[in-house]
Amino acid sequence: MALWRGSAYAGFLALAVGCVFLLEPQLPGSALRSLWSSLQLGPAPAPPGAGSPEGRLAAAWDALIVRPARRWRRVAVGVNACVDVVLSGVKLLRALGLSPGNGKDHSELRSRNDLEEAFVHFMGKGAAAERFFSDKETFHDIAQIASEFPEAQHYVGGNAALIGQKFAANSDLKVLLCGPVGPKLHELLDDNVFVPPESLQEVDEFHLILEYQAGEEWDQLKAPHANRFIFSHDLSNGAMNMLEVFVSSLEEFQPDLVVLSGLHMMEGQSKEFQRKRLLEVVTSLSDIPTGVPVHLELASMTNKELMSNIMHQVFPAVTSLGLNEQELLFLSQSASGPHSSLSSWNGVPDVGVVSDILFWILKEHGKSESRASDLSRIHFHTLAYHILATVDGHWANQLAAVAAGARVAGTQACATETIDTRRVSLKAPHEFMTSRLEAGSRVVLNPSEPVVAWHREGVSFHFTPVLVCKDPVRTVGLGDAISAEGLFYSEVHPHL
Repeated sequence: MALWRGSAYAGFLALAVGCVFLLEPQLPGSALRSLWSSLQLGPAPAPPGAGSPEGRLAAAWDALIVRPARRWRRVAVGVNACVDVVLSGVKLLRALGLSPGNGKDHSELRSRNDLEEAFVHFMGKGAAAERFFSDKETFHDIAQIASEFPEAQHYVGGNAALIGQKFAANSDLKVLLCGPVGPKLHELLDDNVFVPPESLQEVDEFHLILEYQAGEEWDQLKAPHANRFIFSHDLSNGAMNMLEVFVSSLEEFQPDLVVLSGLHMMEGQSKEFQRKRLLEVVTSLSDIPTGVPVHLELASMTNKELMSNIMHQVFPAVTSLGLNEQELLFLSQSASGPHSSLSSWNGVPDVGVVSDILFWILKEHGKSESRASDLSRIHFHTLAYHILATVDGHWANQLAAVAAGARVAGTQACATETIDTRRVSLKAPHEFMTSRLEAGSRVVLNPSEPVVAWHREGVSFHFTPVLVCKDPVRTVGLGDAISAEGLFYSEVHPHL
């Protein structure tokens, strides 16, 4: 009887401690192991998810991600900034009296019907997109309804402001932000972000962010992935009004890293305006002291001529580039690059195809002895994986940088401080080819060694999977956070 009672007690205690593991996974592992050991219940079980592929990958990242020897001290970011009004796309469109018809992409939105068709088009693909809404009155009517929506949330918006906000989370960095900053945005910005007085304006620029979840349905429409559709009637950012303020502020601020974004906002402008403004952008970039790297963050575009002009004129004037799968394929299509016959990606973008396009950009427009170009780094991100491609000899710590960018994708989407292995999943291909145009290598993914490196004619590639959040809290600004985190952990060689 005593033996039975002792076994029952042990079983009960084992169950109790197991519940502690399950319900309080954040408790220090040493404390839990000590408790288990003191009860003489045998070897302690592993915390949930620790032995899973996701758990092994997260642990491997933590070991790999180290700060570079030479770190940024002052980062200047410009020039697009706004207030994001974030809400459910399906709920807003229903409130506007719209119902889903046949999806159709519009390079520019002119009516509520255009909005409905474009939203349906991209929600059906689970793809991100951003469009200009040309009708001022209609946009302001929709914006007012959206802002007053019970579930609507207001956030820092615009690539430059989001990147600046991410950098500002590091207290040892000084961050300058130039962009159209109204009262609401100024209130939302981190105290560590300095905004020059010339950047302040009386009225905010609002962008509407229509989010949808993976599997969300609207009548017959079903989203394969969580994503968002962005639209605005943003004239200040559209004209890049703060470019001159940005450049004039650099002399006094003395940054050791410059981040530029907002070129995509010019899509609503005339061809002549775009041509003139791009020349002014290149001239402004040439005024930045030699040795200060410039990162260009791209965003969703539909104008092939503008994209092609940015590639030929602006790429050689910047050092680093950040983009996603939509922008990468559109870039190749705009300049008849490799795999440009692809109309769109089918599921997770093929690693070999992505690698070919990245290689082509750096070979055709990147830094070399025979070309007057500074471009030597591209940070590519898609939902399931990231790739950092660099021209050899110019960047260090890229293994840590690509891992850090992927890690922040999982933590920010799930709104957690660290990777919660119960809330993420591995969606990267188990194996892939490093090229589709040449005799590439076949790689089999190992979660315990999550960063894979390969070389191709003077270009180094670093690949890592993403631990994708199963139930994302917010998808907006992920690309900007990824690029900022990747840059934060990057080190540029002094001879740049």
